[in-house]
Amino acid sequence: MLLEKQFNTAGPCKPDKHYQIDPLDRIDYLSVLELIRDERYFVLHAPRQTGKTTSLIALVHHLNATGQYRAV
Repeated sequence: MLLEKQFNTAGPCKPDKHYQIDPLDRIDYLSVLELIRDERYFVLHAPRQTGKTTSLIALVHHLNATGQYRAV
């Protein structure tokens, strides 16, 4: 049974189940990478239900895929 994608109203988005905008486009991705390269701290602050967790999960997957970092 093939499920149609749905809009998500709770928890992180799952690309195979939910409609979503590219999570890395929702944050200032290049600035975050620069902070990570410089070994600096950063805070991702935004209102609830705006994709913070989904964006961080996508960032973890991206960083691990590059092989340059090991993120959890």
